[in-house]
Amino acid sequence: MDRTQKEKLVASLADVFGSVNLVVVTRPLGLTVAEATELRRQMRDAGARFKVTKNRLTRLALKGTPFEPLSDLFSGPTAIAYSEDPIAAAKIAVKYAESNSKLEILGGALFQDVLDSAGVNNLAKLPSLDELRARIVGMVNTPATRIAGVLQAPGGQLARVIQAYSAKGEAA
Repeated sequence: MDRTQKEKLVASLADVFGSVNLVVVTRPLGLTVAEATELRRQMRDAGARFKVTKNRLTRLALKGTPFEPLSDLFSGPTAIAYSEDPIAAAKIAVKYAESNSKLEILGGALFQDVLDSAGVNNLAKLPSLDELRARIVGMVNTPATRIAGVLQAPGGQLARVIQAYSAKGEAA
């Protein structure tokens, strides 16, 4: 990799660090190409990205970004998972690490807050933005459904009484 390629890589990583809300630093120890491809696919489906990085170049890209305190985590084989969604990358990385011991979670950062591996695991347990939206819609919908049921109940009771009288009249 020549100097211009390295400069482009550092610039693109700096853009990434400037535009995302969550960065998870991982250690992929012996991931096969197929396993890494599967992890990337899962990340992509969740709106996140997974990238194996060069430590020195990543530390250069971290300078001046909110994620600069993560620089200490970049030693040995490392990869980053990142997303604009504050939870997506953590959810997928933790889920994958639980099922595959070749991926280790080192830590991460959410906005300006640095997280250790336990913090990333706790973050992954939170519901996603879509799940929260669905819960809110459900909570808003439930009272409306109950009100409609209460309003319809007297009409339904009246209809049953009329039907009972008509059935009684036909039987006579």
